[in-house]
Amino acid sequence: MKFIKYPSDSEVDAILGSSEPLMMLVSFDGETAVLSHLDDAVEHHILLAKAGLPQTDIDKYFRVIFDLDGADWTFVCPPDYRNIPNKEKRIVEFYKDGCREITKALGELGYCIDLNIPKRYRRHLDMMK
Repeated sequence: MKFIKYPSDSEVDAILGSSEPLMMLVSFDGETAVLSHLDDAVEHHILLAKAGLPQTDIDKYFRVIFDLDGADWTFVCPPDYRNIPNKEKRIVEFYKDGCREITKALGELGYCIDLNIPKRYRRHLDMMK
């Protein structure tokens, strides 16, 4: 996986493994992740812009905030995800793909932590039960 680190590799590398919170975007294809200290970007779409990527591409990435204690996934499944017309099937695939790609990215960074979907983002998952 290619990591784009904002504002620089050295600044992000200096906080990896510390208790500082990080923000990460993982591309749906699992090829690229954009990473920053949470305070340097504040929002995922802002991180895209600061990294020189179109912020309109926000719906092409899984969005995560993490630290040593765990990772919170901003679970927002785009309506055109993988061109799956059935909403329930689309959300299931989004969930499976996100778990795989986010865990892979975190692992490559040396983080073996739980992946959590905060309550406010669980409504799509809850409706599938």
